[in-house]
Amino acid sequence: MEIKQIRSCLMQAAGPSYTAWTGTGQSALSTGRNWLFIEIETSSGLLGVGEASGWPKVVATGVSDIAYLLEGEPVFETERIQQKLRVALMGHGQTGVVSGGVLAAIDMALWDIKGKALGCPVVDLIGGSVRKSVPYYVHVKDSETALAAVGRGVRTLKVGGTQSVVERAWAVREAVGPDVDLIVDLHGPAWLNGADALAVGRALEPLGLLFLEEPVAPDDRGGWKRVRDGLALPLASGERLGTLAEFERLMSDGFIDVVQPDTGRCGGITQLKKIAAIAEARSILVAPHSGSLGPVAEFAALHFMSSIPNGLIMERLEPDWEGKARAATPMLQASEGALLTPRAPGLGVSLDHAFVEAHPSVRNAALPSGGWNPGTEDQTPYMQARTHRARLTSR
Repeated sequence: MEIKQIRSCLMQAAGPSYTAWTGTGQSALSTGRNWLFIEIETSSGLLGVGEASGWPKVVATGVSDIAYLLEGEPVFETERIQQKLRVALMGHGQTGVVSGGVLAAIDMALWDIKGKALGCPVVDLIGGSVRKSVPYYVHVKDSETALAAVGRGVRTLKVGGTQSVVERAWAVREAVGPDVDLIVDLHGPAWLNGADALAVGRALEPLGLLFLEEPVAPDDRGGWKRVRDGLALPLASGERLGTLAEFERLMSDGFIDVVQPDTGRCGGITQLKKIAAIAEARSILVAPHSGSLGPVAEFAALHFMSSIPNGLIMERLEPDWEGKARAATPMLQASEGALLTPRAPGLGVSLDHAFVEAHPSVRNAALPSGGWNPGTEDQTPYMQARTHRARLTSR
């Protein structure tokens, strides 16, 4: 069975009603979220579906540019196809999430085809089930949304942002009590420097966080060392990386306890398994980034997480845009804060082409609002030292 044709479907997805950062601003997801789906048609008529992130509008061009190299390739030779594509993409820059997104979409679709051809779910092909369901966390903006999530059975919550984040995290903890896990995400804009991240982290330590996510920018190696050495909190990062070498460096530096590969931009299921193996060797847990992605990548993340021993938790926007439940079918089944692993052949999800085509891409690049020091949002700095530092740790 060989690859006959690759088709791309790029759609405009509306933003969720809120994210963890809505307490002090508006996420870029509200105006700039695209989902890129691909379908691979085989010589036998089987269709495989995949999804990419890592700047989907650009990745779509990459997929169409490289598709001719895959015509006639045997579907089951997943690893060799990965190597071939890496060589073809090398001339455009060997690293990055754009090439990682191209690889991810194609790899995901190939695993979907293999599962359909063999009549079994993808999880059975990549090691079998370690668990039948995977716990997930949701974003909350305040105590009210936190209590609503707990009422739905969710047992882990994420608070985000850099403005008043300590106050909001403490308010959520006081509302939900000690039996619900709490995550805090400090990613920019604007990124904190090492000193401010350490001050915020120390104010959060008594909350007993499941982990503190991206306290400083991924490229701030000195900041990471300062935070790692100064905090007694598990640290997490990785969603902005695209290659195996980048993940290996992040983990070998000893800065993180939880690695967060983005399901649609790190090379696909084949590379996810390699990342998880490196993490397991270093006693690092895995919590893939998938909150901003569409339904196909979420299915892939669930199969992957069901198959690894060091899986911690999945990310999920809940509630999300209502169109997410219409872009692909069926919906994932959730119970008591966990997603049930599908047992249908392949990934177990199919696109609704009419719905996807009714939402053509308009824009993919966007800026968030809020998060910067007062009066500096028009400057949009990547990183800034915080003014009113006394408020960073107040509650």
